[in-house]
Amino acid sequence: MTEPTGRRFYRLRTPNDNGQSTAVSVRVDPDRPDPYPVYLAVGAGRRRMYLTPDEAWALWRCLSEAVATLGEPPDNIRTTIRPARR
Repeated sequence: MTEPTGRRFYRLRTPNDNGQSTAVSVRVDPDRPDPYPVYLAVGAGRRRMYLTPDEAWALWRCLSEAVATLGEPPDNIRTTIRPARR
């Protein structure tokens, strides 16, 4: 299987009880020359966290295990995520 190249974006919106939503987005750019090819942005994008691949995997693992302790996902959250179109 061929590895995808080029920058990819993944985005979700999480609805809140007050009718507003919070945006979560992730950019992965394997061609980036520095050691931080992944960034995670929560909210309006002002809070970005740049990650190495190892840090991104560690974050994914910790979040997935922590969130799994909360039970089943709410109905408004899709469990199948596809890359966002550009």
